[in-house]
Amino acid sequence: MAQGEESSKRPAILFTAFEPSGDDHAAIVIRELRRRHPDLAMYAWGGPKMAAAGATIVERTGDDAVMGMPGVQKIREHQKINARIADWLDSFATTRAGLDHRPVLHVPVDSPAANFPICAIAKKRGLKVVHMVAPQLWAWGPWRVRKLRRLTDLVLCILPFEEAYFAKRNVPAKFIGHPLFDEHLDESRLDAIGAGFGEGSPRVALMPGSRPAEISKNFPLLLESFVRLSAEFPGLRGVVAATKPSVEARLHEIARDHRRRLGDWPENLITVHGQTDAVVRWCDLALVVSGTVTLQISRQLKPMVILYKINPLAYHLVARWVVTTKYFTLPNLLADEEIVPEFVPHFGGAAPIAKKASELLHDPAKLEAQRRAMRLVLEKFEGLHAGPRAADEIERVIGLESDARVREVPRTRTGMPTLLPG
Repeated sequence: MAQGEESSKRPAILFTAFEPSGDDHAAIVIRELRRRHPDLAMYAWGGPKMAAAGATIVERTGDDAVMGMPGVQKIREHQKINARIADWLDSFATTRAGLDHRPVLHVPVDSPAANFPICAIAKKRGLKVVHMVAPQLWAWGPWRVRKLRRLTDLVLCILPFEEAYFAKRNVPAKFIGHPLFDEHLDESRLDAIGAGFGEGSPRVALMPGSRPAEISKNFPLLLESFVRLSAEFPGLRGVVAATKPSVEARLHEIARDHRRRLGDWPENLITVHGQTDAVVRWCDLALVVSGTVTLQISRQLKPMVILYKINPLAYHLVARWVVTTKYFTLPNLLADEEIVPEFVPHFGGAAPIAKKASELLHDPAKLEAQRRAMRLVLEKFEGLHAGPRAADEIERVIGLESDARVREVPRTRTGMPTLLPG
């Protein structure tokens, strides 16, 4: 085969992610694939971290992500996105026919409601599909497994129990570890950042989430809980970890809206953005809106109280009938017991949240019990590197050769395989 003909067969990959967490997860795989294959074309409907990792961003996404049932406007927006993706893929079959880098693989990252229609578009055009982050069918909507089976060639699982769950339902799946643990924590740098957060004890972190709707619903609860704790602990110091400057601005808007009930913004509370790991390392206890960040907090063995406020009518009409898990938050799901207090779903006020936080701050034994339980949860991820393992599977699915695969070596004392390059 001539060199030009070989070039025309060079594959390309399309990533689609619609939330900040999807941007995070996709970035580690893109970065690893770029390291192994400098000339591999990777396109994305995605965010800034995917771009920094080496993907060509076709359209920017993830700035106004939603959780739960999307509204009509959001549905219409995604319908338009789907149409543009279909047109973009079709352009390779017409005006770009025979050129380099024709997409052969679609990698949808999380957000199954947004990504399933795109998977169907990709499948119809002959692309393979590898899901990065398994749709949480084990938590709600298990009937969707038929759709997943039809719309995937492989599901890359980031939670340890998911591979067996999908295998039992004839969906090809592989547990790769969690992308969160691929990132090295520079503890000295985090300590230096935390030194600027001010003096006081105990130290409480407030984690309000990243989606606009969840911030609006949950931050008033976090703020009122902090105000209640401040009355009980005169030396209390707090830091709100915002994901980006726009979130930080929104937090202060919400506080102003609730000033009549909560008073002025507390003098012992500051906000920072883009420094979640530093805030976690600094704190003694975190008050956190349920999400991936709970695993980020567990990674540093920091105790927490988890909450998620939901409309009671929406829950009783819909959610209670489709949610199938005993626990709602990641630490408790992975432990299969309540190792962390969770107020999910939460319909009331801040009083029980503040009460539980107070109990923990008054009782070092309870704080240490959380840490011990978290250590057992973390052992499930020991030695696993999601980026390289995901890259291995993507290479296998599309037939890319690489000398940079990871191999498993004998198991550690915890029973988890250790992965090494080579």
